[in-house]
Amino acid sequence: MRESVIDDLYRLRHSLAHVLAQAVLQLWPDTKISIGPPIDYGCYYDFLFTEPIHDADFPKIEKEMRKILNQGQTFAVETLNAKDAIAYWKKKKQPFKVELIEDLQKEDVKEVTHYRNLDRKGNETFVDLCKGGHVENVQEIPSDGFMITSLAGAYWRGDENREQLTRIYVAAFPSKKELKEYLNMLEEAKKRDHRKLGKELDLFTFSDWVGPGLPLWTHKGTIIADELEKLAREMEENAGYLRVRTPHIAKSKLYERTGHLAHYRESMFPPMQLAGEEEYYLKPMNCPHHHEIFASRPRSYRDIPMRLAEYGHCYRHEDSGALFGLMRVRSLSMNDAHIYCTEEQFEQEFLAVVALYMTYFTLFGIDKYQMRLSLHDPKELGKKYVNEPELWIKTEDLVRRAIQSRNVECVEVANEAAFYGPKIDVEIRSAIGREFTIATNQVDFDVPRKVGLHYTDKNGEEKIPLCIHRAPLGTHERTIGFLIEHFAGLFPLWLSPIQMMILPIADIHEKYAHSLEETLRKSGLRAYTEDVSQSLGKRIRAGEKQRIPYMLVIGDREMESDAVTVRSVKTKKQITVSAKEFLKKTIADVKERRLDASFE
Repeated sequence: MRESVIDDLYRLRHSLAHVLAQAVLQLWPDTKISIGPPIDYGCYYDFLFTEPIHDADFPKIEKEMRKILNQGQTFAVETLNAKDAIAYWKKKKQPFKVELIEDLQKEDVKEVTHYRNLDRKGNETFVDLCKGGHVENVQEIPSDGFMITSLAGAYWRGDENREQLTRIYVAAFPSKKELKEYLNMLEEAKKRDHRKLGKELDLFTFSDWVGPGLPLWTHKGTIIADELEKLAREMEENAGYLRVRTPHIAKSKLYERTGHLAHYRESMFPPMQLAGEEEYYLKPMNCPHHHEIFASRPRSYRDIPMRLAEYGHCYRHEDSGALFGLMRVRSLSMNDAHIYCTEEQFEQEFLAVVALYMTYFTLFGIDKYQMRLSLHDPKELGKKYVNEPELWIKTEDLVRRAIQSRNVECVEVANEAAFYGPKIDVEIRSAIGREFTIATNQVDFDVPRKVGLHYTDKNGEEKIPLCIHRAPLGTHERTIGFLIEHFAGLFPLWLSPIQMMILPIADIHEKYAHSLEETLRKSGLRAYTEDVSQSLGKRIRAGEKQRIPYMLVIGDREMESDAVTVRSVKTKKQITVSAKEFLKKTIADVKERRLDASFE
C-alpha cells in the first residue's frame, strides 16, 4: 500500500476517533475522556462513563456521529502552554487529560497541541489533546464507511490497579464496499477464532482454579503439540542440533549474571524463597541454562558451531489484560535453541535458521509474512540495551550483510532489539487478518562475554563465541492458536488429532470395522470406530463438526471386497478404494506431511 494512502487512512481514522468522542460527550456529558488512537481497520476511544453502556447504544452513537459529519466541522490546531492546558482540562473536569499533560511536564515539555473542532460559523464543538494528523473537514469521512463494532474493558494506562475504562471500537474505511469486506472478514474471524474452535474441538481449556494464561491441553490438543515437537526434533537432528533438557527454575544469581533480572524482571514471576537457600525464579527463557551447559566443560574450535536445542517450558508474568487465548499466555513451550559459533560461521548459521522458517511456512501453507530486522536505539544504551555501541553497530552489520547476501526481504525497525543484540522477528497474518510474531532469530554478543563463555581456537587462544537465539516455531501455544485459525480447525492429515473415523453401516459390519481400525493404528495412524448407536447421517455430521479429515464408510460391498468408501470432510466427495491402497497412500501422506492430502 502506498505511503500516501496509509497517511490518508490514518487521518481519516484519527479524525473519526475525535468525532466518536464528541458524539459520546453530547450524549453523556459527564463522561471522562482519555485517549483515542487510529488502529488497523479503524479507531477506538476509551471512556469512563457514569453508567454502563451496551451494544444497544451503538445505533444512537452512530447517528450522533453522522450528525457531526453533516455539520461540516473543520479541525484547527492550537498550541497551549502546558500550565494553561492543565488549567483548561481541570476546568473541563477531565482528569485523564490533566494527568497526561502533567507527565509531559515531567519530561520538560513546555507546550502541548490541541485540535479544536469548529462548525461552519466558527463555533467550537469539541477539543482534544492531540499531536495531529487529521482531515481538513469531517465531511471527508464517508458516512457509510464506518461502524461501531464492539465494546471492551481497558485499564487506564494498562495498569490493572487504575480505573477500568470502556473502549469503543469503530471500523472505518474510505468506502462502504471496503467496510463491508472487513465486516465479512469479522464474521469469518468469529467462525475461525481459536478460542471458539479450541473449545468446540476439545483441544485445550482454561480453569479459574489453575489461573489465567495457563492453558490445559486435552488429549487431542496434546497430539497437535506432540506432532509439532516431532517435526521440530526431526528438522533439528537433520541440521546437527544436540538435544538437551533443563529444569524449570534457577537461582536468582543466574539471571543477575546474565542481565535478565536487570532488563526482564517485570516479565518474570516473583521469586521463591526456599528455607535456608537463595531465591529461585521460574525460568522465563532457556538461554541462561543452555549457557551453563556450554560452560560445563572446556570447548575448542572443533566443538563449534554447537547447536543446543530443547523443547523448553518457560513462564512469563504477562499482565492479565494482555492475555489472549493461546496467543498470549503465562505458561509457554517452544522448540528453543542456541547456536554458539564464530564470526566466520555466523552468516551460514543465521541463514540456515532463516531457511528453517521457510521450510515450516511451506509445510503449513503460510504465504503472508514479513521479516523485521529489529535494531537498537543509541539513546537507550545503558538503559534498555547493553552499553556497547561499537558491538551494536558491528553485530547489526553482520545481520544486515547476511540477509542481503541472500536477498531476504526485511523491514528495519529501530528500538525493538533484544537487550543483548539485534534480532529478526517474523510477523505473519492469519486467515482472519490477525497479525503477530511467530518466530524469532536473535544475535547475542553480550551475554556469552558477560558469563565467561569461551572456546580455544586453532592457535590455542581463548575466544568468545557469538550466540544465536532461535525459535522458528515461536511458542507452540501461539503457533497452535494460529494454525487453528489458519486451517479453520481442519488440520492437514498429519497434524489432525483424529485422522479418520470408521463408520460401519450396521451391526454386521462392526467386526470388519474394528479389524480395520486395528490395522490402521498398528501402522501409526489415528483412527477410531464410531459404532452404530446413531444413524449414519448423524455420525457423518458429528465427524464433520469435529473436522476429522476422512470418514470411512463400511457396508456389505466394502466388507466383501476388503475396501473402504472414503468420504473427505474437506471436499464432501467420496470414493471407494481397497483398504490396502488407502493404507499405503495415507501412510505416505502422513510421512511426507502433505498439506493437501486427499482421495479424489
